[in-house]
Amino acid sequence: MNLVKKIVFSLVIYLMAIVGVNAEEKVTLYLFHNYDCPHCAEEKVYLKELAEQYDNLDIVMYEVKKDEDNRQLLTDFLTTTDWDVRGVPLTVIGSTYFNGYNDDIGTKIRCAINYYSEHEHRDLVGEYLGTVEVRDDLTDEFDPNSCKFTIPIIGEINPKNISLPLVSIVIGLVDGFNPCAMWVLIFLISLMIGMKNRKRMWCLGIAFLLSSAIVYFAFMMAWVNVAGMFTSSNIIEILVGIVALLGGGINLYNFIKEVRRKDVGCSVTNNKQKKKIMVHAKEIVTENSFLLALLGVMVLAVSVNIIELACSAGLPILFAQILSMNDLSNAQTWFYNILYIFFFLLDDLIVFIIAMTTMKLTGISNKYNKYAHLIGGIIMLLIGILMIFAPNILKFNF
Repeated sequence: MNLVKKIVFSLVIYLMAIVGVNAEEKVTLYLFHNYDCPHCAEEKVYLKELAEQYDNLDIVMYEVKKDEDNRQLLTDFLTTTDWDVRGVPLTVIGSTYFNGYNDDIGTKIRCAINYYSEHEHRDLVGEYLGTVEVRDDLTDEFDPNSCKFTIPIIGEINPKNISLPLVSIVIGLVDGFNPCAMWVLIFLISLMIGMKNRKRMWCLGIAFLLSSAIVYFAFMMAWVNVAGMFTSSNIIEILVGIVALLGGGINLYNFIKEVRRKDVGCSVTNNKQKKKIMVHAKEIVTENSFLLALLGVMVLAVSVNIIELACSAGLPILFAQILSMNDLSNAQTWFYNILYIFFFLLDDLIVFIIAMTTMKLTGISNKYNKYAHLIGGIIMLLIGILMIFAPNILKFNF
């Protein structure tokens, strides 16, 4: 576990190294630590790597457990601040402090160094020690929550400018454009168009769509809860990231394979399974009892959407994992899942409403399904890279 964490963390440092920072200002970082503190030791390794990357960075360390003078220095300095400090490590840069250490704090430390390298700033510890001039005229405007990250290929990203609702909409739309449930809906519509009872048609179609939504909602809520049990470890993020990379590769492979094919169907179900589903669908629609037909449509939707979860190649899992990483309230989790599912079903809903109002069958073009593999593959690869190497970017509420 520790070996994996060190390897991944080293890759994060390498990938997120900022090249060409205009280091006009000297930056001094103060670390108050204990000699036997594991988090302190982890941060010191990180700071050593930062020192090699920034020529303008000075790192000053004070061990406060063995050294009584250093401990008194820390105590006296904290009396001049209103900071809520609870133990070590305590990192001070300019007039910003970070208490404790993890990958998230490490990223924000780098962000603070970048900011102070480009802005004239106060050095609170230096002012207290008398090693630098007191600058009451300077106002520190650094906000750790406005950190920008540089990711290979993608470029510079500000997490606060990336909207979680937008992510819900985009991934939901892409997930919706897969053929596994669409062809069943289209077949159901083709059977129902010949009916005289329009009310029955609407009820059966809506029951199919609502049942599909409930299956997806239950699955994603379950995954959020499972992933939430492992928030203290990044192993789940790494595993989901690997799944995303594999799923993205599969989607791109399917796009390349199918780009010249006219028919783009669900690759999870074979012709025999499709025929079996079609027989069941016909039996359901022609069932004399409305209640039995309604129940049959709901069961059909559940079974088809379980298959569709496999066809999606991990997009629902990715989205649920992103939600679990963001420390959302129950109400927020429900909202984003419902938003995702609405846009996931939007193409099905459009097809159904048009068919019911015009009594003509209109399906989503195979071209859209085909390019859904391309778009979905790209999205999954990008999220997979972020999930493994820079998961903080996916934490939109920090």
